[in-house]
Amino acid sequence: MSALHQRLDALGDRLSTPWPFIWKGAWNRRHLLGGNLFLIQILVFGLFGIAFPYFASNQFVAANGVTVWDPETVIDRNIPVIPWMVVPYMALYLYYPVTLLCTPKDDCSRLELIAGIQMLCVATLACTVIFLLFPAEIDMRDQIPIEILQGDGLYSSLFSHMHAMDEPWNAWPSLHIAHSYFLTRSISRWMKIRSPESNLAKIFVSLVWIEFFLLSISITTTKQHYLWDLFTGLAVGFFGWWVAVRALDRIRDLPEEKLVIYSVKQSS
Repeated sequence: MSALHQRLDALGDRLSTPWPFIWKGAWNRRHLLGGNLFLIQILVFGLFGIAFPYFASNQFVAANGVTVWDPETVIDRNIPVIPWMVVPYMALYLYYPVTLLCTPKDDCSRLELIAGIQMLCVATLACTVIFLLFPAEIDMRDQIPIEILQGDGLYSSLFSHMHAMDEPWNAWPSLHIAHSYFLTRSISRWMKIRSPESNLAKIFVSLVWIEFFLLSISITTTKQHYLWDLFTGLAVGFFGWWVAVRALDRIRDLPEEKLVIYSVKQSS
């Protein structure tokens, strides 16, 4: 086995092992409220471990206003603004609760969910370091028609909220792309486990993939990102899932009797 594979296996082991200082209490309370309290605790962890680093670094680099490397190309300027694309762009924020709702409420899937969100946290922190070391301003909002920016329709409202939440920094890699790819793969995995023969489940998963495709286009047509951000975001998403699925498969392959021991051991 190569040194790279050994390191990836070691990373997979760490991801498949719940961080006890965070998950001990949550694991002990995992059955409360029909298992929903555990999902709420996962969401809270996501706010502190994923959302906070992103938005804090976004505000920090925006306040500094220094671009270290500008990835803008002529192609980026020639991509047209498509106002309705703001809808799939903002739909990213639906991915997080939908992923939680799609997770089966059994201990194996709960451990997979912990491994998955730990991977998202690690990936987000790694990207945050890039945002801080190589900040790049995305200065293309001037291409958005003034009637969209100052209007009062749905698209105008969504653009207004988007710009209020997200300063035009944290360009690459695009966490919009990295997260949406990772969560699309997670939803697909868990819906297949929950309802392997359901046609409705298959239609739902197809719609999620269509949303991911539209979202991937939307980051450029809303002038929120460059093409470089798209490709680097895909690279983070692909690599993150490739590493994470090793951890998920390791958990899924545990016999039921060992799963109980594993859960108690890692949470103690």
